[in-house]
Amino acid sequence: MTRKPELSFWQIFNMCFGFLGIQFGFALQNANVSRIFQTLGADVNAIPALWIAAPLTGLIVQPIIGHFSDRTWNRLGRRRPYFLAGAVLATLALIAMPNAPMLWVAAGLLWIMDASFNISMEPFRAFVGDQLPTKQRPLGYSMQSVFIGVGAVVASVLPWVLAQFGVANTAPAGHIPATVHIAFYVGGAVLLGAILWTVLTTREYPPEQLQDFSDAVRTPAPVDASRAWMLGLVLLVLGLALPFVIYYGALEKELYLLAGMLIVFGGLFVWLSQTRSTGMTRQVMGDLYGMPDTMKKLAWVQFFSWFALFAMWIYTTSAVTAVQYGTTDTQSALYNQGANWVGVLFGAYNGFAALAALVIPWVARAIGLRMSHLTNLVLGGLGLISFLFIRDPHWLLLSMVGVGFAWASILSLPYALLSDNLPTEKMGVYMGIFNFFIVIPQLLAASVLGILLRVFFHGQPMYALVLGGASLILAGLLTLRVREPG
Repeated sequence: MTRKPELSFWQIFNMCFGFLGIQFGFALQNANVSRIFQTLGADVNAIPALWIAAPLTGLIVQPIIGHFSDRTWNRLGRRRPYFLAGAVLATLALIAMPNAPMLWVAAGLLWIMDASFNISMEPFRAFVGDQLPTKQRPLGYSMQSVFIGVGAVVASVLPWVLAQFGVANTAPAGHIPATVHIAFYVGGAVLLGAILWTVLTTREYPPEQLQDFSDAVRTPAPVDASRAWMLGLVLLVLGLALPFVIYYGALEKELYLLAGMLIVFGGLFVWLSQTRSTGMTRQVMGDLYGMPDTMKKLAWVQFFSWFALFAMWIYTTSAVTAVQYGTTDTQSALYNQGANWVGVLFGAYNGFAALAALVIPWVARAIGLRMSHLTNLVLGGLGLISFLFIRDPHWLLLSMVGVGFAWASILSLPYALLSDNLPTEKMGVYMGIFNFFIVIPQLLAASVLGILLRVFFHGQPMYALVLGGASLILAGLLTLRVREPG
């Protein structure tokens, strides 16, 4: 067995550069899709339901792509074919989104766009595990965080910058402003170009060579899934009971999606305990049922972290325009000024995240991965809660410092805690399964945030950010349960 060679700075730079393009697209989506939905006639209370498409797509796509990329080897390599295919599809979706003529078309394009992002993004996490030795993996994930921050900064502020150069930032009712059109076109070009850079400047180890390296984690014996039916039965009962609670309690219809998920996963776990199939579904569900202990504990950290992020992404525009700018009229200049400032705020937290990603590896070495992640998530939680008390929108930039540290940490430290425990042959599928604990909280947030705001906070979107802040702090505390790598 041989040691996996360390890569140079520029080799790591090239292999992570594609993430700049992916995050450029994601940032345009996060900062502008709620604005597009509202412009096309969506009520603010319906926006969470429209956003369900994004996390649901990731839930389906990422484990499938991970499973197949683990088993792919061709002239382009193992992961790079998926980078390229996703980039082409995402570019087409970005060009189409601001031209959507109706709300339902925009919602459908969000499905396509998010699926394409996930096709490209999922193999990148496994790519770092494949290419880098254990010692360099934290650096690789931090490098991805830097590119995520840089890409997101530019993308988030692009409509605002275009407006400063005189590009029209308002449009007739039902039409998307020219600033958004141009930003999405630029985003498509940047995404495709960045992915092509990584595809053309990197090479991959063949699967058999990866197995021969001394840091390879061997695939454990298959987990005994004969008792998976018990977990499946619990999920089935909850899933079947929930529709009655929703109907008789007159709860939001979006909760039916949560019930459907419980029924599907419950049925799959029951099936898992009975089948001897060796197909993709059996293998993915078996890996989910038997995932490593570290992954189970990190799942709770991810759950509350991403619940908070989803609340921020879908409610910041409506919260800031309503509170700091005092308007809900989507055709008004003041609303569009506020919406552009939210783009600046999103760019700011990504910029702070890029800077934080340079600092976090040193802090983690000084106080450990767990305490570093706890500190960063608490800073992010306090940043979101502070939105409630700040009235001058310019001071919200200070809030985004904490959010930026949390974002950089979420994108790197959980993967550093996890990657050394994943079998080399299943790096892709486990990274896809880990995405479940990013997606499920977003689906839950899309289903319940509207209810929570209506019942407890008189429909005020600002309190979604407060709930998000509390969720980040809880996620930080749960990090203390995770065993630090030796």
